[in-house]
Amino acid sequence: MTTATLTHTGFNFGPRIKDMIERIKTARARAAEYQRTYSELQRLSNRELDDIGIRRCDIADIAHKHVYCS
Repeated sequence: MTTATLTHTGFNFGPRIKDMIERIKTARARAAEYQRTYSELQRLSNRELDDIGIRRCDIADIAHKHVYCS
């Protein structure tokens, strides 16, 4: 008769949970930076935006690129 031996290596929940928490923190920090950038640009007058070469309709794209593509 043959007996099988199972070895339990575990699922490494500790590191997986720690990684998930770090990803959530990073996502929240990026979202906050996006909102800050968007709000600052949105507060500028049309003349100020024109002086720096930004159209009001491009503010969301600029904020997104600043946070997620740099």
